[in-house]
Amino acid sequence: QVQLVESGGGLVQAGGSLRLSCAASGRTFSSYAMAWFRQAPGKEREFVAVISWSGGSTYYTDSVKGRFTISRDNAKITVYLQMNSLKPEDTAVYYCAAAHGYYSGSSISEYDYWGQGTQVTVSS
Repeated sequence: QVQLVESGGGLVQAGGSLRLSCAASGRTFSSYAMAWFRQAPGKEREFVAVISWSGGSTYYTDSVKGRFTISRDNAKITVYLQMNSLKPEDTAVYYCAAAHGYYSGSSISEYDYWGQGTQVTVSS
């Protein structure tokens, strides 16, 4: 079992930055690929970024490439999402997710555990 708790969301102006954190429980954290998804009001949940269990491989959706960075600290059993140059269209609830295995893809169904989400609001 893995429990995930996100933090770091908030209100920021366009062009600003936020860093989201996802604290995980369980001693097998390093056995999971970790990802961030987001869900805007009235829209489906969408993939943002994924990182392999070693941290050596990452993948981003096109809309955040060059602006967002996913990272992890297995000693602290935490995954991060650094978000720079934020845009109003980044406004959403951001969810942390875990998939057992070295790496995973962008499909919601691939992920075994989810956090409760943290709200990010970007004002124009």
